[in-house]
Amino acid sequence: MKGKNAVKFLSIILIIGFLTYLAAFGLEIKQLGVDIPSAQEYRPGIDIRGGIDARFYAITKDGKLPSKEDLDDAKQVIEKRLDSKAIYDRIITTNPQQGYVLVQIPWKKDEKDFNAQKAIDEIGKTSLLTFQEVDEAKTDPVTKAYLPTNKIVIEGKDVVDANVVTSNTTGEYLVSLKLSSDGGKKFAEATGRLVGKRIAIFMDDILISAPTVNEKIPSGEATINGQRTIEEATELAKTIRAGHLPFKLEAKQVSTISPTLGKSALDITVLAGGVSLILVWLFMLLYYRLPGILANIALLGHTVLQLLFISWTGMTLTLPGIAGVILTIGMGVDANVIIFERIKEELRNGKTLRAAIDVGFKRAFTAILDANITTLISAVVLAYFGSGPLKSFAYTLGLGVVLNFLTAVTVSRIMVKSVADWNIMKHPWLYGVRSKEV
Repeated sequence: MKGKNAVKFLSIILIIGFLTYLAAFGLEIKQLGVDIPSAQEYRPGIDIRGGIDARFYAITKDGKLPSKEDLDDAKQVIEKRLDSKAIYDRIITTNPQQGYVLVQIPWKKDEKDFNAQKAIDEIGKTSLLTFQEVDEAKTDPVTKAYLPTNKIVIEGKDVVDANVVTSNTTGEYLVSLKLSSDGGKKFAEATGRLVGKRIAIFMDDILISAPTVNEKIPSGEATINGQRTIEEATELAKTIRAGHLPFKLEAKQVSTISPTLGKSALDITVLAGGVSLILVWLFMLLYYRLPGILANIALLGHTVLQLLFISWTGMTLTLPGIAGVILTIGMGVDANVIIFERIKEELRNGKTLRAAIDVGFKRAFTAILDANITTLISAVVLAYFGSGPLKSFAYTLGLGVVLNFLTAVTVSRIMVKSVADWNIMKHPWLYGVRSKEV
């Protein structure tokens, strides 16, 4: 084994070994402030551990029920917030007749007291964001902060996006706003009237910021100044960007949900996955011999990477999601089978081991790419149109397909080419070919 290839091979072994250790035990170094969770610290779906059921009722200024369109907007905002927290196992529906949004989400992975009212706060603030004209004489006597005038310029639903930028002249942190077409028109009219005056931003009745209008803004794009630190600017942009509602929502009738399947179903599924992995390892070892051993190492890396990604991102893992993990294990082996069969074919045709490996990987790549792309398309479609546990399956399937290219193709190739440089590893039998076939 040549020097560079030896380093690559040993590096891969060490990395996969370290990742396997992390997946099994995690890593905590208190002196350095390091606390890496293991793969066992994931967020179970509603089907495994249950969750929270809450009805968010709309609180409008005129006391009337919101329109179906407004409730749909509220639903999209909540979905966007849950997406940002990788909570894909959820049910969100609207009831226009009674004016509420029904939300069901699983418990947090580290939930201990199972307080439904407290846990529902994870969705975040469901407040009404407004940009209002300012009355300089109307301030809080204690804090001196401006009070709402109810002269609304635009609302949170008029803001398309918000990001942190840095001023080219002063270097201060600004929040850049992009408004919708209708919001841009309203903002242009208001800023034209209020040059030299302030427009206050309120979350319900709480003042967030009150920037001064320097000029008319007709473009539908504006900046908010006054943020002292990048953290403050980032928080403001995040609050606005998350999307805000055309009315306030109040969580009522909050209760817990029992698991639909439970831990016993999880145990059986995990056991099935473990048995499948062992059987796949045995098959690859007995049939493909040396490349099979290397494929098993790559497959171990694939599995622990997928589990660690799920744990570290806080992604909700349902039983269909676990099925997606198991399915991609089989797909990873399928890619290796195609590659190794090509290598065996080239060896039988009289090519040297090195040439057979190069040609085998090259010719198998197109077939592997086509199969993985079609599966990835299916995963994207399922993620877009699916909901609840189906979304979890789509994300684990898509993640597994991406990791297949990293492990089944790239990692396997590096290891196979590395050992092929070692004279003792060049015998055709080690690659599943009998000597008389060569």
